[in-house]
Amino acid sequence: MKEALSQDRREELQRIARVDVTVSAPALVQARTRLGTAALTRLVRLEIGELRRQVLGGGEAGTLDALVEAVKRRVGAVLATRARRVINATGVVLHTNLGRAPLSEQVAAEMAASCAGYLSIEIDLSTGRRGPRGAFAETALAQLSSADDALVVNNNAAAVLLVLTALAKGRGVIVSRGELVEIGGSFRVPDVLARSGAKMIEVGTTNRTTLEDYSRVFDDPNHDVAVILRVHQGNFRQVGFVERPPLPKLAALAHERGVLLVKDLGGGALLDMTSWGLPGEPTPELCVKAGADVVCFSGDKVLGGPQAGILVGASEWIDRARRDPLARALRLGRLPLVALESVLDAYLRQDYAAVPALEALRRPPEEVRQRAEKWAEQLQARGLAATVVELPAAVGAGALAEVSLPSFAVQLQVHNAENFAAALRTAEPPVLARIRDDALLFDGRSVLDGEDAPLIEAIVAAQVATSEA
Repeated sequence: MKEALSQDRREELQRIARVDVTVSAPALVQARTRLGTAALTRLVRLEIGELRRQVLGGGEAGTLDALVEAVKRRVGAVLATRARRVINATGVVLHTNLGRAPLSEQVAAEMAASCAGYLSIEIDLSTGRRGPRGAFAETALAQLSSADDALVVNNNAAAVLLVLTALAKGRGVIVSRGELVEIGGSFRVPDVLARSGAKMIEVGTTNRTTLEDYSRVFDDPNHDVAVILRVHQGNFRQVGFVERPPLPKLAALAHERGVLLVKDLGGGALLDMTSWGLPGEPTPELCVKAGADVVCFSGDKVLGGPQAGILVGASEWIDRARRDPLARALRLGRLPLVALESVLDAYLRQDYAAVPALEALRRPPEEVRQRAEKWAEQLQARGLAATVVELPAAVGAGALAEVSLPSFAVQLQVHNAENFAAALRTAEPPVLARIRDDALLFDGRSVLDGEDAPLIEAIVAAQVATSEA
């Protein structure tokens, strides 16, 4: 049986401001404008509920002003969860937590124009009849990868799930134990296989899988194999006593045995990046020419486009994936489709400067150094002790693991690096930097063109804020 409230607790509860009084407080005018009265009222009720629990536990009701300040903190926390444009000074070009590949102003303009009206996304303007969704993007992707056909969905995980469901549901999929990888967010290849309804058949060992390991599976009459799955080791590297059969030999075995070879390429570089000082990543075109029946890859990694999953390959298998009911659930949305078309148009025109991610990856180190030196000079002129240091940058997004890009950064020695970084994250626009040995590092490779001045102002403002704290 609950004990009766004491008189002092009842009186303290009565001192808590009413919901309507709090919502109408002048100090919450901006919050009402940003969130609307209904959403603000909900936050006020939550705060008052918490305050009541504190009072029942022996605490004090406090003043209306204190309650309003607590509500404002809740409002700030809600607004802080909205995705905002930030300056990426981390040196990670394709930063997964920052949306991976940035898009150009041209792409942004085309997306904005498509939002402002209706869009011919599934209509043939020459006939007035319904047309295929994503036709331009898929035609361009087929051309750029020398494939017969292509299909776009909402990310590479969806692409792999769709192709395995459409081509191997209820049947066996052979995969090397050295390729049962996990990517970000605890997303694992075995889990995708299980969800597709295919039966995983593991072969080889963690470090060595031979062609004979694959071949022996077909000698077992209990295995009804539909696909050999080859997963690109994009987010890790194996060195030392390792072995994997070349893709052409694996394709020859698959076709000799009457099964398909599916290549999960992951990053999906459409260009040979060796001229930029990066190791030669297999391109979709090379995989198709090597004999892969279907190749799956991402749109927002080294391709430099929006989040998308791409399938290229033989028309028969791509069309089967297109007609699978799951394809409707995984299709690419209107805005990313517009963005992908714009990026692919730049590829067709060979205008690689219009793809910011490619520009950042191929920027010469000397150009990066000169940029960092200009930042240092500007910061020194504002009274900050800035120096230029050489350091490695990263491709990011699980692509080209362990590969570093030569880069230069401004190093700022500060009293408390964590506090300074926190001040930068609340700047306008927010800035993400790297911390090393209680110093802040601002990498010249990952900051986009046109962001130099806002970066300098944010650093100066953070210095002022942390000095006054």
